[in-house]
Amino acid sequence: MSDLLFFTEVTLAGLGAGALLSLTALAFVLIYKATRVINLAVGEIVMLGAYLFFAFAAGLGLPAWVAIVLSIAGGGLVGAILERGLIRPMLGENPISVFMVTIGIGSVVVGLVELLWGTEPRALPAFLGNQPIFLGEAYVSRKIAIAFLVSAVVIAGFVLLFRFWRGGVALRATASDQAAAYSCGINVPGVFSVAWIIGCATAAGAGILLGSIGGISPAMGVFGLSALVVVIVGGLDSIAGALIGGLLIGVFEAWAGTYLGGEYKIVTTFGILIAMLMIRPYGLFGTTEIERL
Repeated sequence: MSDLLFFTEVTLAGLGAGALLSLTALAFVLIYKATRVINLAVGEIVMLGAYLFFAFAAGLGLPAWVAIVLSIAGGGLVGAILERGLIRPMLGENPISVFMVTIGIGSVVVGLVELLWGTEPRALPAFLGNQPIFLGEAYVSRKIAIAFLVSAVVIAGFVLLFRFWRGGVALRATASDQAAAYSCGINVPGVFSVAWIIGCATAAGAGILLGSIGGISPAMGVFGLSALVVVIVGGLDSIAGALIGGLLIGVFEAWAGTYLGGEYKIVTTFGILIAMLMIRPYGLFGTTEIERL
């Protein structure tokens, strides 16, 4: 019974981490669906969101809820600036060129964070509480449980918005056929901007949750690589794939890290990636027309 209880607790922790992966993967999916750009700077936007919260909450002493709103808005503003200033002029160019621009953006963001806040790890102000949560006899970290619930609500909200909101319909139409969307009167460049704003704001929110669990450092952008694995496993253009892929990767990482050792988490993650690329290269729910870079 004790072994089963321990296994249940590890699995629940993995589901919580997987929910954060899903939320971060959603930022990849939103931007890719609208612009067909794989934004490798998502991990660094996650990190930036956490540092913005640190600046507002610890540096300026603002209430946590105000700092959260400002940090998410700051992530959205960064997304708008990047899309309008760097990505839109590159549309139509070789995809590799755009891909490399996003890598460069990530490096610049890391450099700015290190310049402003240094390279030492920091802890975010406690705002989620530390009281444990029990599901039956199984212990779940309060922070991980809250992160799971928030991620689930946000993803469910996006699913509903894309189905019923006019902007969501416009985004899906643009993703399907940009020329046809233009002919129907859809403001395609505006859709691009909205996708980047919402995607980067979502990544910034994920960074706040991630930083509240494990602290913040300029290296936390590597979390984006695991999220990239999630979207490749689930499908680059699938919100459902981001959700299911994130939960699967989170659980497998938790199992590998607990029973094999922490160094096997990354091995497991990228082992799943290689297997998926060989068996189903367009992901569990992705469309077959997707081209991998």
